[in-house]
Amino acid sequence: MSMSLPAAGPVHGQAGDVGPARAQPWWRQLWPWVMLAMVAGVALGYAAPEAGTAMQPLGDAFIRLIRMLIAPIIFCTVVHGVASMGDMAKVGRVALKALIYFEVVTTVALVFGLVMVNLTHPGTGMNVDASTLNTAALGNITRQTHEAGVIPFLMNIIPNTLIGAFAEGNVLQVLLISLIAGFALSWMGPAGQPLVQLVGTVSQMLFRGVAIVMWAAPIGAFGAIAFTVGRFGATSLWSLLALLGWFYVTCILFVVVVFGAISVFCGFSLFRLIRYIREELLIVFATTSSETVLPRLIAKMEALGCEEGVVGLVVPTGYSFNLDGTCLYLAFAAVFLAQATNTPLGIEQQVGLLAVLLLASKGAAGVAGAAFVVLAATLSSVGTIPVAAVGLVLGIHRLMSEGLTPTNLVGNAVATIVVAKWEGSLDEARMRRVLAGEAPAH
Repeated sequence: MSMSLPAAGPVHGQAGDVGPARAQPWWRQLWPWVMLAMVAGVALGYAAPEAGTAMQPLGDAFIRLIRMLIAPIIFCTVVHGVASMGDMAKVGRVALKALIYFEVVTTVALVFGLVMVNLTHPGTGMNVDASTLNTAALGNITRQTHEAGVIPFLMNIIPNTLIGAFAEGNVLQVLLISLIAGFALSWMGPAGQPLVQLVGTVSQMLFRGVAIVMWAAPIGAFGAIAFTVGRFGATSLWSLLALLGWFYVTCILFVVVVFGAISVFCGFSLFRLIRYIREELLIVFATTSSETVLPRLIAKMEALGCEEGVVGLVVPTGYSFNLDGTCLYLAFAAVFLAQATNTPLGIEQQVGLLAVLLLASKGAAGVAGAAFVVLAATLSSVGTIPVAAVGLVLGIHRLMSEGLTPTNLVGNAVATIVVAKWEGSLDEARMRRVLAGEAPAH
């Protein structure tokens, strides 16, 4: 399938096409329409904030449309990939290599965020008295912090019921069920092949369904960005613009420096990869939800030359364990709040904060409110920085999410290539042709 507007991803088995790429007219590609929609959304939110805020249901509806397809797509992709691998030892190797990579890079992200916030000092001079902060503005978010942590996160991977995992759309629960089903089909041998083929066919149908839903991406982007500008207009954010600006700079530098170094080591162009997933980046920037492009990212990484089984394991797992942008946010925001409240935070205390964040960040995907809730839970665990200070970033959390979600997306794309190359499951010649535009991305 074409990754442009009318299509969403590859049909399994077609990734070997290496013919010359056929350029499509701009009006048949998705990204120009998403960009136009975002510009229109910004204009509406700025000129008529109330009308812009009223557009929120458009963005929410698009996210819900995508989310309803995520669980079955993950199930079919992982089951088909694992069952097709045949070698269960390879499945274990891929999972272990992915987790090692995730742990190393997210640790680098936390350290990078701490270094940048200490160099830029965005909170210095705010002189906020934490005792005067209105904690009631936090609503029920801080009450969810008890759910954050390693043990609750691990327990949450196990669903109460088989159907419940799909009904709730919990990515890790669906992934666990998919792995069990994939292993079972593999062990069945020839008797399980008809079902494996059926799952592959259903997977193709679901990707075609994503292609249909993606026609609504410009509408969803328009609604989401209009709401953001209308609700959080710049006139009320002057005191926090330094935080936003430096956080965006931190995300960009992390992508260029860290992912750039990884891409050079692995022999591919980071900037060509970013161009390859530009449509997905625009969508997650507008909707501040990386889930909206999970099916498309799976499809594109397969089309790039990464083996289906590797993609099926790395991408969904990365959505919970490889949150590089979220780690940057947690480190940056925590020290910012210490600076804003004039809370002394020495090197030893920041190392302790880093240790807590290493654990807490792994539970981000399993908590409602994600990064913000984990931030509050971290401050509560450390006890040094006033928990009430999280209210300072509550109003701009969505704007900060527009920096961290694209970083998460690029991180998972890079991780998939790295693990596939590490496992010897990457068609590097095809990858170079696709990134250069010399082979079709389907």
